[in-house]
Amino acid sequence: MSPADVLKEYWGYDAFRPMQEEIIGAALEGRDVLAIMPTGGGKSICFQVPGLMAEGITLVITPLVALMKDQVQNLTEKGIRAIAVHAGLSRHEVDLALNNAAYGDYKFLYVSPERIGTGLFRSYLEVMDISYIVVDEAHCISQWGYDFRPDYLRIGELREVVKAPVIALTATATPSVAEDIMDKLSFSGRLVMKSGFERPNLSYIVRNVEDKNSQILNICKGVPGSGIIYARNRSKCEELSSFLRSEGVSASFYHAGLASQTRSERQARWKEGSIAVMVCTNAFGMGIDKPDVRFVAHYDLPDSPEAYFQEAGRAGRDGARAYALLLWNGVDIRRAAQIESVSFPTLEYIEDIYQKLHVFFEIPYDAGIGRQLKFSLEDFCRHSGLQRAPVFHALKYLERTEHLTYSEEVDIDAKVRISVDRRVLYDIDLPDPKMADLLEVLMRSYSGIFSFLQAIDEEYVSGRLGMSVPQLRQLMYSLSLEHVISYVPAAHSDVVFLHHDRLHPGNLDLMPERYAMLKETFHTRSQAMLEYASEKDECRSRFLLRYFGQTETSDCGTCDVCRRKASESSVSRQSESTARQYTRTKLLEFIEGKGGDYSISEVVAEFGNPSKPYSADYLAILRLMIDDGTVPVYND
Repeated sequence: MSPADVLKEYWGYDAFRPMQEEIIGAALEGRDVLAIMPTGGGKSICFQVPGLMAEGITLVITPLVALMKDQVQNLTEKGIRAIAVHAGLSRHEVDLALNNAAYGDYKFLYVSPERIGTGLFRSYLEVMDISYIVVDEAHCISQWGYDFRPDYLRIGELREVVKAPVIALTATATPSVAEDIMDKLSFSGRLVMKSGFERPNLSYIVRNVEDKNSQILNICKGVPGSGIIYARNRSKCEELSSFLRSEGVSASFYHAGLASQTRSERQARWKEGSIAVMVCTNAFGMGIDKPDVRFVAHYDLPDSPEAYFQEAGRAGRDGARAYALLLWNGVDIRRAAQIESVSFPTLEYIEDIYQKLHVFFEIPYDAGIGRQLKFSLEDFCRHSGLQRAPVFHALKYLERTEHLTYSEEVDIDAKVRISVDRRVLYDIDLPDPKMADLLEVLMRSYSGIFSFLQAIDEEYVSGRLGMSVPQLRQLMYSLSLEHVISYVPAAHSDVVFLHHDRLHPGNLDLMPERYAMLKETFHTRSQAMLEYASEKDECRSRFLLRYFGQTETSDCGTCDVCRRKASESSVSRQSESTARQYTRTKLLEFIEGKGGDYSISEVVAEFGNPSKPYSADYLAILRLMIDDGTVPVYND
């Protein structure tokens, strides 16, 4: 089958979108390819079609859990076998999924980047017949990328083990980022395929306003259909959502502080249309393929053009008219400077946070490697007398330099250790027969459970026992009161994972050169975003396309800059038309006053005076009047 046949059979399309067929062709030739396509440009087709045509399984690495779930569901509905491994799955579920991928008839395996470095994942690589390595959100591997993630660096190591071509995909890569992506992924050749970033159906609108709420309300009521409003912090999301509801707008809010189930429910209601407008932080929207979003509004100035372009690009994927509204004022400019300062605390401060973190958890020097710590940033700051924002960014920089991993809002598995000796376990008089059944399942399912706390899969264990998860939790709690097991309940929390033993002061490598580079890059992006917001002469679309290296462009004609220019031009044309008509009338009056006996020098003396409201081309008007017989020829 040809790529076009596969497209028709599984997706029902008769033709590819721009650049899709060329990218697929390069992949089928076994070439490494970097595909740079705008949000909504159909990136998934570029690897799913060749993946279906090749023998073996396609490995798709993406940080977007929502995208994984959506694509696995969509592929399954088409009769294509796909499976996903991501954060939130128990070890048992991960093991089962990888086993199915290795030995089952699956065509696509989706994994999050942090999974590829685990021993369990590596143990299955040898038996997997991998046809392609797909790297989604590939800009995350670049040190120049706006969203660099250390876990992505392991993908380069993966290429040493898996001899398969790479298909790297991103919607936001400047030329320098594109080069770095290809370096980090050890491309065999420099092959970049870029589709045009133009979004002719998307109108970019920027407003410099003090009353942002009124502008937001105007677009919510003036543009029918669904929308997304991005705000910088959680409290603003909740406040703005409440304001919109009070004004009769169907709105809700979404941020990482909500429980996982609540986030899923709200996302589903928005996708189905029962919620029209979602007010959210940038935690919302990644991997969400809703084609009929009519507007995306930014209440606050984004940190970079990359983030803005990707978020704004979630509007109008169906090709119909959509709007990207950005609001800003003097407060945003001052906040941008503050954010830059807070985002890069000094290296001395970062090292101090590293040591305070270990003291907080009572971890001595030369210990701690592999510890997974349930972490509350608020509690840590309160205990240490520190401000939240600089501590957060210090932890994120320690993550960038691979000293630790700081994950927000993680679902943590319950942990159990059997506290009594195996030899006396059966002699214990337990008050509930189900407790003995539970112990039997735990012993059979988890080796080492007598030695240390084991993360357990509550769904799996409760299923084996024929009870619900809440019933299992109550049973484990009761068993812990009998001092038979140590039980740490499941939780939803931030987590810090330590990559090495605690280092002594002065031994922490914080990579000062990388720090300086990241700080300068952040500043450059921040300034570019301010320039975009304050731009008055260049078309918004052209500005963004030029930023991403696309210089052969034309004005969009629909952004606020283009529309203002068109309006001014129209007023100018109307003004000139009025001046010409006025000049014609005055010429006629002047010549009639002369009895038709006039000279050109007299006309120049009267009508060439720039202080009078005559048209500049009065002589051309006079010639037309002579040609059509309205006035006689002048005498010299």
